[in-house]
Amino acid sequence: MGRAASQSRDLVVVPSTRRDIDAVARQCRKLATRRALISAGASVVPIPGVDVAVDIGVLMSMIEDINAAFGLTPDQIERLAPRRKVFAYKAVMAVGSALVGRVVTRELVIKLLKTVGVRLTAKQAARAVPFAGQVVAASLSFAALKYLGDRHIEDCVQVADTLMDLAGPVVAHQ
Repeated sequence: MGRAASQSRDLVVVPSTRRDIDAVARQCRKLATRRALISAGASVVPIPGVDVAVDIGVLMSMIEDINAAFGLTPDQIERLAPRRKVFAYKAVMAVGSALVGRVVTRELVIKLLKTVGVRLTAKQAARAVPFAGQVVAASLSFAALKYLGDRHIEDCVQVADTLMDLAGPVVAHQ
């Protein structure tokens, strides 16, 4: 999805039917699972701080790719027809997501990771126990990133559902 997602950032691709939204959501859930597995794998690296750095990088790219798949990057929203753009921003505000339709920054991702901070703190503590601790740390890392990815996908689905109900042109004529 990496190359396709970067290409879709250049296009305004908004899923416009229930079937399209469901297909994009399924594709993004698979992406979230793969990225959570990468995070889990980094948790077993015995070098302090590597797992947190990987979590931040993985989460940033995952959120950007999910936004792009739903047509909800800031650039994609800006190219929507004026009426749809207003509704897109209203839908994002109604969902209350800090990540849909916004530039994903390191600071924003760190703040998001702090929402699952208890899991991450437990992960760091578990790493001190040989082997079994690494398994626990990897499990917690996987669960935290999978949860955050799935939650973001649901936020994007809500915004896409709202936009699907609108009639009219999707892209502004330039």
